[in-house]
Amino acid sequence: MNVGNEQSKPGIRRGIISACSWTVDRIKIIDDWPQEEHLAQISTTDQQGGGCGYNLGVDIRRLDHTIPVEAIGLTGNDADGQFLLNNIKSAGIDVTQFKQTDAAQTSFTDVFTVSATGKRTFFHHPGSNDHVTPDDFDFALCNGKILHLGLLGVHASMDSPWKHDANGWVSVLKAAQRHGIHTNLELVSVTQSRIREIALPCVGHIDSLIANEYELGALADHSICQQGNRIDKALFTKAAQKLFTESTANGGRLSLIVAHCPAVAFAMTNDGTVYTRDSFTVDPALVVSAVGAGDAFAAGILYGVHENLALDDSLELAHAAAAASLRSATTVGSVESVESCLAFARSAAAS
Repeated sequence: MNVGNEQSKPGIRRGIISACSWTVDRIKIIDDWPQEEHLAQISTTDQQGGGCGYNLGVDIRRLDHTIPVEAIGLTGNDADGQFLLNNIKSAGIDVTQFKQTDAAQTSFTDVFTVSATGKRTFFHHPGSNDHVTPDDFDFALCNGKILHLGLLGVHASMDSPWKHDANGWVSVLKAAQRHGIHTNLELVSVTQSRIREIALPCVGHIDSLIANEYELGALADHSICQQGNRIDKALFTKAAQKLFTESTANGGRLSLIVAHCPAVAFAMTNDGTVYTRDSFTVDPALVVSAVGAGDAFAAGILYGVHENLALDDSLELAHAAAAASLRSATTVGSVESVESCLAFARSAAAS
């Protein structure tokens, strides 16, 4: 990481830096989830890029192809790594800081989706993602306005202490902010204690946080849901206020927290204003898989941040992108332009 040179490239920043988690998703649609030693039939298979780096980067390009995206990450020097590299290039993403290594195979995830319910189960091999370190980031080479960084808890080197920092995530976030880059963090649903251990030290070094109901509850150390895993406004507000206080106490500049679940999303700004918007209803016959819906939602929010949209409009777009993504078994297969996602979601809701 180029910590000695804190001069960013000249000019107005534009675009997204999508970093760290790049995997190959091996997708299987199954008829039912089997008991141990029982059989389930696979009806459909596919292979696509995955991980929040890939999903967010490609989703942004699909929402608006005029927004530049820069990739920072590491794959193995193997067929899977070449597959990801080819897909990333095809999406028009800058691969200047996208590297390959002989030290490990490319990260992959086996994704099993039950056709009747859309529920997913993941078997993840971190592979090359375990070898990413803060030295792989040089923000002096970046033009992007926003850094989207994740996933905490499944990157061994980044999850570990780095020099004088609690972990590599903190080091990267601090460097990005020194270069005037808006920092956004993405979590993953590991154990609650692990989320708190790794993510809490990062709170003083992020500008925004987008998380699902489990992840935000884990970070705040209390549930934000009451019944049926639907986010409760009062509990969300309590959790968000706690994290804003944590950021302020550490000299941070956290300004936006967004929590989402399938039914609803809440957002809170650091002035205490709370926004909420229900998700769009999608005909179950159109739903193929929910894989990638969270990343599509995050892409909608970050598109709004990048384009300075009103937060309520950003929430609507985030839900629309997530709704559009449900039509494909892959993470990014059915995300379309901003206008197309909104048109689909509004039409589905109207009908």
